[in-house]
Amino acid sequence: MSKQQSYFFTSESVTEGHPDTVCDIVSDSVLDAILAKDPKARVACETFASPGLLIIGGEISTKTYVNIKETAKKAVKNIGYDKPEFGFSADDVAIINLINEQSPDIAQGVDTGGAGDQGLMIGYACKETPEYMPLPISLAHKLALRLTEVRKKQILPYLGPDGKTQITVEYVNWQPQRVDAVVLSTQHSEKILDKTGKHISEKSKKELYDKVIEPVLGKLVDKKTKIYINPTGKFVIGGPQADTGLTGRKIIVDTYGGMAAHGGGAFSGKDATKVDRSASYMARHIAKNIVAAGFADKCTVQLAYAIGVAEPVSVMIDTHVTGKVHGSVLEPIVRKVFPLTPKGIIDYLKLRRPIFVKTAAYGHFGRNDKDFTWEQTNKAAALKQAVKI
Repeated sequence: MSKQQSYFFTSESVTEGHPDTVCDIVSDSVLDAILAKDPKARVACETFASPGLLIIGGEISTKTYVNIKETAKKAVKNIGYDKPEFGFSADDVAIINLINEQSPDIAQGVDTGGAGDQGLMIGYACKETPEYMPLPISLAHKLALRLTEVRKKQILPYLGPDGKTQITVEYVNWQPQRVDAVVLSTQHSEKILDKTGKHISEKSKKELYDKVIEPVLGKLVDKKTKIYINPTGKFVIGGPQADTGLTGRKIIVDTYGGMAAHGGGAFSGKDATKVDRSASYMARHIAKNIVAAGFADKCTVQLAYAIGVAEPVSVMIDTHVTGKVHGSVLEPIVRKVFPLTPKGIIDYLKLRRPIFVKTAAYGHFGRNDKDFTWEQTNKAAALKQAVKI
């Protein structure tokens, strides 16, 4: 009998106060503000954050007017940077607006329905969780979201907006079994430091375990699980005050936690004519429906586009040796069942709505939200009928 195959896989997440996520949220807030007034606007908004400063740039073509600076300040305040205690505040931040119009050379290809750029986009789904996501990234997101919840609800009022989580899961024979390690790093006020001033108190560590870790992980934690809470000791200085932030720098956090491949581009700040975003959402939708239809336990979908060309130049489906139907059989069926042109994807997934700021933190996939149309499994029956299984 062969020996059981055991390995460990780790994924991380960040809270909305992380400097990179601050930038994602600001960029998507600008996108949503414009889409609310001009659904057909072209938006590619990038944000850079450093102590006391936001620089917002990119290319935007729209018929409406949005106050970029006020939109950014409101986004920063909603995150929780609303007082100087944590070094970065919406009331004090300086904002530089460097936005230009979209290049006419790109626009002429997009205007006719073509893709806004070349590139490859990846979607993934698996049976590890009810939301068809890998367990490590699913738990890391839930832990990060719980950190924000206990902060905003004042359950742990000493927490700051910045934070990171990391989960290591032990797999046996390719199946997740238990959580082997948990890393939770959260910004906090000086009120919870011990007498040395270099570490948070043991009381606070216990509160973080009881209020954040235990409610999320529960029985997945056992006696062998290693728990690290603020392992550097303290985390008072955080957010853009401690580190620069940039839109699109948390692409693995945004997707599948490293369990799947990644395409060539980030998502936040881009309207849906940019296939970096829209085709990645469609690829996830296709992969999830293939798994939901029972064709595979795991599925990766790759879509590839040429700038100015509507139809994808390639469609690839990999079921990772778990498939009941070969990818080469599924590929032509996927082209028939799912609209794959940029316009088709936009209309099908309803991507001209101002829904994107919700995606900017805690992952773009595996979320139970009616606006996340790409998470629906409404095409599983159609796939079954087409394959005749």
